[in-house]
Amino acid sequence: MTVTVEGPAPQQPQTLRAADTPLGRARVARGWSQEKAVRALVLLADAWDWQIAAESSLKVQLSRWEHGGSRPNETYRALLCAAYQTTPEALGFDRPRQSQTVKSLRERVNALEALVESLTGALSAVQGVQA
Repeated sequence: MTVTVEGPAPQQPQTLRAADTPLGRARVARGWSQEKAVRALVLLADAWDWQIAAESSLKVQLSRWEHGGSRPNETYRALLCAAYQTTPEALGFDRPRQSQTVKSLRERVNALEALVESLTGALSAVQGVQA
């Protein structure tokens, strides 16, 4: 069986996927795969004479950073900002860690629950005086 196609063959689309995070969106906006981003980080670190993780480890770390599983340290933040040509804020590095946010929310919920108990007790006492 022979298949014939008229005209030039279309280019195969390359699907770039990333977590819906500032860091993930920045990579996709440049049209880079994770492999290409890792290679850019390695080349940049080499040019600056910085020592960083091997490419295989760095790819795992990049995925964790993009998905919020961990955060890059200062070395990698500087490299990522330079590679993506943007600011730390644009990459989401100024935001609190999710675990810190969850802890903060738990503390606030506990404080609100204590306040509700206190107000309920005070309301009961006032109602008891009026009766």
